[in-house]
Amino acid sequence: MSMPIPRRRPSAAALRRDYVLAAALCVAAILSTTLGSIAGVYGEESADLAWGLVYSVALAAPIAVRRRYPEIVLVVVSVVFFAAVTLRIPDLYVCNVVVFIAMYTVGAWVDDRRRATIVRVAVIAGMFGWLLVTTFQAATTPDESTFSHAGLFSPFAAFVLIQFLINAAFFGGAYFFGERAYAQAQERMALEERTAELERERELTAAQAVALDRVRIARELHDVVAHHVSAMGVQAGAARTVVDRDPVAAKAALTVVEESARSALTELRQLLETLRTPDADAPGGSTLHLSALPELVAHAGENGLPTTLTVVGEPVPVTELVQANLYRIAQESLTNARRHGGPGATADVRLRYTDEAIELEITNTGRVPIAGRAGLGLVGMRERAAASGGTIEVGSRERGGFLVRVRLPLLAGAAAGAPRTGSRRAGAAAGTGATA
Repeated sequence: MSMPIPRRRPSAAALRRDYVLAAALCVAAILSTTLGSIAGVYGEESADLAWGLVYSVALAAPIAVRRRYPEIVLVVVSVVFFAAVTLRIPDLYVCNVVVFIAMYTVGAWVDDRRRATIVRVAVIAGMFGWLLVTTFQAATTPDESTFSHAGLFSPFAAFVLIQFLINAAFFGGAYFFGERAYAQAQERMALEERTAELERERELTAAQAVALDRVRIARELHDVVAHHVSAMGVQAGAARTVVDRDPVAAKAALTVVEESARSALTELRQLLETLRTPDADAPGGSTLHLSALPELVAHAGENGLPTTLTVVGEPVPVTELVQANLYRIAQESLTNARRHGGPGATADVRLRYTDEAIELEITNTGRVPIAGRAGLGLVGMRERAAASGGTIEVGSRERGGFLVRVRLPLLAGAAAGAPRTGSRRAGAAAGTGATA
């Protein structure tokens, strides 16, 4: 059995309502006692009106703190009720209402359900025990002024049965409604907690989504800018070197710089359009496919890094996300190879299709990158491999240069209807792609 959720402390408004209720019941008890005395409810045995005033205050005052001390209030009210009947206080109605409210409050506000049950059962047992005693006394001391005892089902027996039925309904109702009120409060608090939890989860999910978007944007911007700016730097350096002795070659190099700048702007514009379109396909409705690897290899060769491309195995359909991530990994690897490989570096791109996976391997010759903290490019490549459900291996080669090897299971990357990529070979040289 699960533990109940502790009820919140009553609000200031609820406590004020209890004060008002106690005052109203006190006035009602005074009126009921006064009118009962005038009507001669107990005849000459009725207590003095002064006792009626004391009784009214003692009966109603505990109701003012019924939510803070429910068990104590029920016990006090029950004792006052017994005393009032014993002393013949002529109030027949308000006392019953107060006992009902006190018993209901115990059921509705006590978090220790075992204690609440014990207190209420004890009071109910005391009430019925007292009723049995008074009934026995009335039955053994006949009074001509009361109901007749004659017959199998005498008026007296009918009156006693009515008393028992009314008390059973009275205490049963107080018990039931108190239990029901507590159960409803539990359901309401559980719903509020669940709502608050869902709100916290929604805020956390939104924050995570924003963080993931920032990472994706940073990765795309890095890949677009680094690739083109690196090529522009190489061509601008070449143009500066030959501008005096070979203006034609310098002009050709500057043309490549211009084309790279335009390509960078085009890709940046596509990226920004993707970010502004909420329902764009990931990653950004990408137009990057493995079929564009030959152009990427040719671009690397034109910018000082002779590169070859080899496709091994029968191409299979893969999702656009996988194709875009593999393309970006190849692009970043070649950019790093061009940046760090040094003069005379070459690269080789190999795309392999097996029965279980698709593998992309980029190797380059030349210098080994300076050891240190991994750059954003390597971080981005690892993130892309993980996003496609694969693994990536990056590091220096023993014979010089650098290696990047990505392996993506076909189960994660396969997609019916994805464009196929034919086997092709381009460029000239062997090697592996890079660092960042």
